[in-house]
Amino acid sequence: MVIPRSVARFNKVVTNRISSIVAGWLPGFGIVEHIGRRSGHAYRTPVNVFQVPDGMVIALTYGRDTDWVKNVLAAGGCSLQTRGRRIPLTAPRVVHDVNRRSAPPVVRQILAALDVTEFLHLARTPDAPTV
Repeated sequence: MVIPRSVARFNKVVTNRISSIVAGWLPGFGIVEHIGRRSGHAYRTPVNVFQVPDGMVIALTYGRDTDWVKNVLAAGGCSLQTRGRRIPLTAPRVVHDVNRRSAPPVVRQILAALDVTEFLHLARTPDAPTV
């Protein structure tokens, strides 16, 4: 079970606008900067993000069928603003992980309560800064 679409619509209109103010600076959060695959418009989406040895992992709390995930997959990458840095990312792939191994232990429990089992794995480009 992922978070219901009605909650997603509310978050898109209200919560995302508020959280975008701080998500680019707080640990465990970030802002995915992506281009609409049909519109060509630039978008910014706040996310829960975790660093892994080869890149970054984003918890897909609304599942893989959200527009921003489709945009990142279609483009083959995105930029991520986190902890005040902009990180170019590439090679996106959706991973189903019922054990939530990529998430820190405390976050793993929250994601388990929400039954989140899908994650977007992205690789750092060679020149990308570390967080």
